[in-house]
Amino acid sequence: MIADRAHDRAVVGIGNQPFMSIQAVGKTYRGKERSVKALDPVNLDLAAGEFVSVVGPSGCGKSTLIMLVAGLVPMTTGQVVIEGRRVMSPYTNVGIIFQRDALLDWRTVLDNVLLQIDIRRLRRSRYEPLARELLTRVGLGGFETYHPWELSGGMRQRVALCRALIHDPSLLLMDEPFGALDALTRDQMILDLERIWLENRKTIMFITHSISEAIFLSDRIVVMSPRPGRIASEIRVSLPRPRRLSVRESTAFGRYAAQIREQFQAFGLLTET
Repeated sequence: MIADRAHDRAVVGIGNQPFMSIQAVGKTYRGKERSVKALDPVNLDLAAGEFVSVVGPSGCGKSTLIMLVAGLVPMTTGQVVIEGRRVMSPYTNVGIIFQRDALLDWRTVLDNVLLQIDIRRLRRSRYEPLARELLTRVGLGGFETYHPWELSGGMRQRVALCRALIHDPSLLLMDEPFGALDALTRDQMILDLERIWLENRKTIMFITHSISEAIFLSDRIVVMSPRPGRIASEIRVSLPRPRRLSVRESTAFGRYAAQIREQFQAFGLLTET
């Protein structure tokens, strides 16, 4: 019930000033001999606390969009406005998680979580209790002194998630974070992520190739076209939260999946004989 009320507040927020506004953002990579248009102008608003997934074929500009939002790559056209401020340089009130965890093998699990704190020159003693709490919440209590090479892929991604949350950012950008995991670990990670999101209500932009993953996690799904990427459709997911894995067997879940697959078929990306 609490989660449902929070969801309602987030949806209402879309009609007001959005938490994040992507306004006619496009990207063309220019080379000496040729240019590649990665993104047609994209317009997308996210409400505070909303979980939005972006799905689309490989090469459609999903990862590029994440980099543009974070201010890590300059956009060719348009602008991104977050919390009323235009992104003109790397945005710092953000946690970013990539498909590869990018942990530092010479640092312990605890030190990897605290990496951003060290880089930002914040008081480590203030954040270490939070780091330990985050590790416990994702099932890694007792692994603080381990090194990344001693962990499984799923454990490493849990550390990466804790590192992204340690400075309490208002925005999480996640680029295929579970793509390299086995099916069982992936299922556990999506359960963990939804639980943490329901507790903290961060605004999340989540990139994935998995239709099932997008439906399970999202308030809203944005379907991208093949390159140059553009928003082909948006789908509101009305499944109640918290969600159990069994929801994937429901008729409603199947309808959402069919709607997205039909969009990909229209692009010529899925063909049936």
